[in-house]
Amino acid sequence: MSDTHAAAGTHLAAGIDLSQFYQVFFEEAGENLEAMERMLLELDLGSAGDEELNAIFRCAHSVKGGAATFGFADVAELTHEMETLLDKLRRHELQPTTAMVDALLASGDALNEMLARHQGNGADALDTRDLLATIRALVGGGGGRAAAAARVAAAAPVPPAAALAGSVAAPAPGATGEPAAAVLADGSRVLELTLGPLPDVSAADSIVALFKEIADLGQIEPLDGGRAEDGMRRFRVVTRSSDSDLADLFGFHVAREQVRLAPIGPGYGFHEGAPGAPAPERDDGAAAAAPPAAIAAKADPGYGFFEDAPGAPKAATGAAATEVPAPAAAAAAAAAATTAAAAPRAGSSTPARSDKAGAAAGSAEGSTLRVSVEKVDQLINLVGELVITQAMLAQNGKAIDSAVHQQLAAGLADLERNTRDLQEAVMSIRMIPMSLVFNRFPRMLRDLAGKLGKKVELVQVGEATELDKGLVEKITDPLTHLVRNSCDHGIEGPEARRAAGKPEHGTITLVASHQGGSIVIEVRDDGRGLDRAKLLAKARERGLDAPDTLTDPEVWALIFAPGFSTADQVTDVSGRGVGMDVVKRNIASLGGTVEIDSAAGYGMTVRVRLPLTLAIMDGMSVGVGEECYILPLSSVVESFQVQPGMIKTIGGSGRVVDVRDEFMPVIDLEKVFGVPRFDFEHVSNIMVVVEAEGGRVALLVDELLGQQQVVVKNLESNYRKVQDVSGATILGDGRVALILDIGALVRRSRH
Repeated sequence: MSDTHAAAGTHLAAGIDLSQFYQVFFEEAGENLEAMERMLLELDLGSAGDEELNAIFRCAHSVKGGAATFGFADVAELTHEMETLLDKLRRHELQPTTAMVDALLASGDALNEMLARHQGNGADALDTRDLLATIRALVGGGGGRAAAAARVAAAAPVPPAAALAGSVAAPAPGATGEPAAAVLADGSRVLELTLGPLPDVSAADSIVALFKEIADLGQIEPLDGGRAEDGMRRFRVVTRSSDSDLADLFGFHVAREQVRLAPIGPGYGFHEGAPGAPAPERDDGAAAAAPPAAIAAKADPGYGFFEDAPGAPKAATGAAATEVPAPAAAAAAAAAATTAAAAPRAGSSTPARSDKAGAAAGSAEGSTLRVSVEKVDQLINLVGELVITQAMLAQNGKAIDSAVHQQLAAGLADLERNTRDLQEAVMSIRMIPMSLVFNRFPRMLRDLAGKLGKKVELVQVGEATELDKGLVEKITDPLTHLVRNSCDHGIEGPEARRAAGKPEHGTITLVASHQGGSIVIEVRDDGRGLDRAKLLAKARERGLDAPDTLTDPEVWALIFAPGFSTADQVTDVSGRGVGMDVVKRNIASLGGTVEIDSAAGYGMTVRVRLPLTLAIMDGMSVGVGEECYILPLSSVVESFQVQPGMIKTIGGSGRVVDVRDEFMPVIDLEKVFGVPRFDFEHVSNIMVVVEAEGGRVALLVDELLGQQQVVVKNLESNYRKVQDVSGATILGDGRVALILDIGALVRRSRH
């Protein structure tokens, strides 16, 4: 464990190792920061809604609570300042501005760096003094209304649990400034902890165990005699920790919406005079219950609203709110505002989440399970071995008489069907939506467009389309370059767009869709498009072969040449000629292809086609001599038997085949791979037409062995890189078969 981790969390735990919870905190913090960034980018500064501002506040508050629990002081300090600004925004004391959004986005970047350092990436501590000063200056811009943050209305008694589901109530201050909760001589507060309804009431025992393990946490004792009614448990808690720290700590054992902390009253919540109702709490003879003024405040219908807050009911008692120290006011305001955002109240101007929405959120949280990628990969490997075993049984089963062994044949058929279903189900576990990639681009485009002085709008289509996790991780960088390229080279400046009769705002569209056994990702823009004459001139300057007879697709493909760039000057964004060739090479390494379509003055589309998964695929087995090769089924177009006169020889060595008046190159796999042949009189007379990278070739083979699922094994990591081969697989009889790289074979035919 790093020194940072060793130091973290010591303020709460002396007898428990909180580091076991670090990973959960880091993952949840990352998700909250990602959600906060997305909402900030979507925020309408002119008419920001209460629900949006409250949601952004809750993200920052969640990160702050976890950071404070584990002792990450730098994270807690920055999120506290963010909370202050967001609190003023959601209470409409400040109007959101672009500067505020910029500061909050920069804070999110800084928090990501801090969290990465706490995870042990070895980075130096981040200096956030300038960022903190910027946020404080923005907070101070609220004018005379800023003083309202230090006022809190006299609070009503805690509403029923049903009204506070999903919230943690703050201790209610009395009208005289004295807290309503009992405060002992050492500064500890006496609270009532209600847990439930719990699906498993034994979870409450974990909370009790926390107080035994963490010496500084305080004391806990049951108020219900250890009996659970309708899944509810009640405890008396004596602690010096804040409500938010307690709620965050308890959240590792029970859901936050099942935790309710409230000031404890004289009867501990029992009806007055009820059998077993405890006497009022006392400490050294001093009354621990709330003073008369605080009890009288229970009649106040303020319901915890800030004074003068929009929609707050008028106070019936006329008792004036008391000035409280600013830090305490901020804490009370944050807690009360959190309660106001989470629980519907009469007269509130803040749209509260409905019970149905809350139930949906709770069910969504309970219906997901965090599993490490290593476990999923292990499961996929085991399914791959099962697929190989099933293929072996299926091959051996061909030798038996199905009429005699009818039951065995039926069992093998069921095994094949169930294996395929299992494989598809397991592979779907690794499939994640493209929104994970697409969500990276709004922030990047916002910053890049600002730097270039352009106005760009991003449109996402098909972000729910799923792709294998391994491909998502590797496709992110190529797509990032394509989006940056569209913004820099494609979209014109506002003046140029107006002159061309276009709207000032350019549009970049990201589209993801399934087409057959592939996923197609498109990056479109409505910019200037590619200039054919300019591309040809640039190519000739670099000494490339670029005759005027090239077709448009061939001219567009020139931008993939190494070092090729159409930028007139080198900037920190582009112009060095490094990028598009790397994009194509990276996509080709994933078994994918890149196509370009463009119209001058109207825009450009870059189309990336990828296989759905890299682990298990459907393939066609073909035989050449004694060898077996696998063709990806998604690349196979058709197969036919060669008739006399179909094959033509051109240029003395090249051969083409005439298929329905279309000539395509012929590739003899026997010669490509040097397959030894002992039946010298045999002539291959079967052709398989395959397609990749916009071209088709006809492969000459001896026989078609059939279609089957194959488990892709990386040949390069297990042996070495082999030309024209993308991988290998194990057949049912134990032999190794090579999976052909169709794109490489198409490129071979062109050269």
